[in-house]
Amino acid sequence: MSHTLGIRQAQKQKTRQALLDAALGLLEEQSLSSLGLREVTRAVGVAPTAFYRHFRSIADLGVALVEEALGSLHPMIRTTVATTDDSDQRIQRAIELIAGHVSEYPAHVRFIARERHGGVQSVREAIREQLARFAEEVRAELAKDPESAGWSDDDLLMLAHLYVDQMLITASLFLEAMEGTEEDREHVEQVATRQMRLISIGRHHWLD
Repeated sequence: MSHTLGIRQAQKQKTRQALLDAALGLLEEQSLSSLGLREVTRAVGVAPTAFYRHFRSIADLGVALVEEALGSLHPMIRTTVATTDDSDQRIQRAIELIAGHVSEYPAHVRFIARERHGGVQSVREAIREQLARFAEEVRAELAKDPESAGWSDDDLLMLAHLYVDQMLITASLFLEAMEGTEEDREHVEQVATRQMRLISIGRHHWLD
C-alpha cells in the first residue's frame, strides 16, 4: 500500500513540476497576468481540471515559481557577502556568481525581472517577501564584519537592500546581454563592478 502511495506521490510531483516548467516556458514571451490555465495544461498534455490538483489558480502557480526561482539563491547571496576576500575580490566574486546564475537559469531571472512589478499582486508580494528575506540575511552577514562596528541595524539593513537591489539590476543586465556579443557582456561586468564599488566606497565612509 505504501509503495503504491509512493508511486502516486512521485507522479503527482512530476506533474506539478511539469506544470511549473511549462508555465515558465510560456512566460518567456508574455506576462503572468496574460497566461491562461488552458495554455499551461495543453503544453503538459493534461486536462484543465488536473491543474487544480496542484494549484488553486495561475496566481498560485506564479507564487510557486517565485519560490523556485529565488528560494535556492539564499545560500549564494550569503556566500557572496560573507566572503573574507577584500572589497574588489568580493565584488568580482559576486559578479561571477550572478553571471553564472543568469547563464544557468535565464527563464527564472526573466520571470522575476518581469513580475517584480507585474500585474499579479500575490506574485509581487511573494517576490517582495523573498527580497526582504535576502536583505535580512545580508544584514546579518554584514553585522559580523568588523567594518560594520558602530553601524545601527537600520543602516545595515539599508545597505543590505542596496546590495540586493544591485544584484537584481546586474542579473537583468546580464540577461539582456546574453543575446549580444562578448563585448556586451564585458560592458555589463564593467558597469556592475563600478556600481558595486560605489556602494562599497559609500560604506567605507558612512560613519565619517
